[in-house]
Amino acid sequence: MRIICDSHILLFWANAPARLSSHTADTLEKGLQAGMLTSANISLLELALLHESGRLPLPENVSPLLYISRLLESLRLKMITITTEITLLSRGSMFQRGDPADHIIGATALHGGWPLIATNVKLRALPELNCIR
Repeated sequence: MRIICDSHILLFWANAPARLSSHTADTLEKGLQAGMLTSANISLLELALLHESGRLPLPENVSPLLYISRLLESLRLKMITITTEITLLSRGSMFQRGDPADHIIGATALHGGWPLIATNVKLRALPELNCIR
């Protein structure tokens, strides 16, 4: 079974692992070993936007492309493409408020029936999602 990771979980794993709960860290490690970690490909856009806004500073010799490539490789992360079904699901009544990227991430987990590791409080509050805390 796949495990969907939201964008901030990827950042915390790479840059601030102390911000992850022990249960989340254990789940990520088990998912890593089993090759089950995935993310919606909109997370790549979120990472690029965070860098552009200065909220994801990188060392001078590390380009955003290199950073994201290394992150994907180190987590053995498989990216899930946004489909028409996921897009339409993200526009449903449960996803009416907040960041559209988070809606896509939540809809990706819901569409696949996969658990979601998320920092987003609104996503974690949705009873339809199986969020790992």
